[in-house]
Amino acid sequence: MSKKFKCILCGYVYDPDVGDEDGEIKAGTPFEEIPDDWVCPLCGAPKDQFESQD
Repeated sequence: MSKKFKCILCGYVYDPDVGDEDGEIKAGTPFEEIPDDWVCPLCGAPKDQFESQD
């Protein structure tokens, strides 16, 4: 099971098993491997506004 990350501004959860098709992030991509310029698909928050969901 891959670690999920949640946007602290809007609550969007990035699930590596799903990826972000609109953001051109393929399924299976760990959060740590997402480009630094990627933003939350719901609110546009930068990657540093996400926290690990242990």
